[in-house]
Amino acid sequence: MAALSAVATLLSAVSAATDNTINSQIRLAYAGDNGMYVSWNTFEQLSSPTVHYGLSPHALIKHASSNLSITYATSLTYNNHVKLTGLKPDTTYYYLPEHLLHENATAYSFTTSRPAGDGTPYSIAVVVDLGAMGPQGLTTYAASTTSKNNILKPGEMNTIDSLTKVIDSFDFVWHPGDIAYADYWLKEEIQGFLPNTTIAEGYEVYESILNDFYDEMTPVTSYKPYMGSWKSRTNFTGYINHFRMPSAESGGTGNFWYSFDHGMVHYVTLDTETDLGHGFIGNDEVGGSEFDDSGPFNATLNAQTTWLEADLKSVDRSKTPWIIVAGHRPWYLSHANASGTICWSCKDVFEPLLIEYGVDLVLSGHSHVYERNAPLNNGVVDPNELDNPSAPWYITNGAAGHYDGLDALQVPLQNYSRFGLDTHNATYGWSKLTFHNCTHMTHEFVASGNGTVLDSATLYKRRKCRLE
Repeated sequence: MAALSAVATLLSAVSAATDNTINSQIRLAYAGDNGMYVSWNTFEQLSSPTVHYGLSPHALIKHASSNLSITYATSLTYNNHVKLTGLKPDTTYYYLPEHLLHENATAYSFTTSRPAGDGTPYSIAVVVDLGAMGPQGLTTYAASTTSKNNILKPGEMNTIDSLTKVIDSFDFVWHPGDIAYADYWLKEEIQGFLPNTTIAEGYEVYESILNDFYDEMTPVTSYKPYMGSWKSRTNFTGYINHFRMPSAESGGTGNFWYSFDHGMVHYVTLDTETDLGHGFIGNDEVGGSEFDDSGPFNATLNAQTTWLEADLKSVDRSKTPWIIVAGHRPWYLSHANASGTICWSCKDVFEPLLIEYGVDLVLSGHSHVYERNAPLNNGVVDPNELDNPSAPWYITNGAAGHYDGLDALQVPLQNYSRFGLDTHNATYGWSKLTFHNCTHMTHEFVASGNGTVLDSATLYKRRKCRLE
């Protein structure tokens, strides 16, 4: 009764909060083995962002606070970040940021990560190149120059709808780059999709598209951890401020490269845009093909690959037999190398390490197509294909959807291509990874429009399971 009374007192104290001070955009991210980041937005800066949480929605008896209520010059809101620590593994907690508490508030919930060595089967959702949906993004209409294949059919679900509908079927969302596509604001105005503004006012349109996207994602990100990376705009400023990823917990840098364990899998997020090191210039760096003049984000020479090798070397394959790597840009794809679509420098710096340490699967996007390729070692198809290959398996799925629609694969397809979808198929979708045990993992392409699986393949690795 005392706990309930305390919560009631707290609810009364904050009941004055109004819609004018709340812009929640709640999002979660794993924070090491026993932690969770809770982030949300407000229109005003908070002196001490606080999250109340507990094992019951009616007894949020614990709380954690921080001093992280941050913004940047063009932002319309403040980003608040609180790290919850000392959590039990694979446990459901209920939570609410303090400024969202009111008498009729319903607590959100999340489930902490499965401990390394837990062999329970599970699935995750992977989306890449996902933009805002609706009036400022992908919808049932677009500019007259846009292919009819690249807009939604009336009543068709988009990718965010699809994820929301099956939210209980996956443990978390992995988003390796390109979020919201707010930088398309000028193109959308030129094409008559959005009302014209001045260049000086453009940041407001840009920020409104970002906020639309974050609002649209909230039904997913408030319940499932959202593990992301982003492509540049203004030196990744929005991404740096809006998100918290487990870089400090894994020895990585910023939100740019990091790793985490979840059950029988070790996940690695790479930055394919900057900090490639070894004399290479990333596409988003000064002198890069995108002219974004971003980074580097670590002043140490070859910092990312040094971290990657140490991270992969430290993996206990008896606990996490699977190693899955994601980066935004592909280096194997049936596509012309326009604007650095094929990241050959990424291949040069990352692939030797992925082969040496037995990475199982590499995921990417950037090109707005879906292509499942064979396992590859320096461009050579592994003769075992998916039956116990020694080389990493490569899949690119940038078909989540945004205003500009889908791209076309280059025909004839590369000899290593095994299945592809592009603008000619007019199908947006996301990837579902299911880890059955230590030897079998399945990748599925899920069509967002109706939830059907259009492609499925299972990777087998010959090894003994020592999982619980």
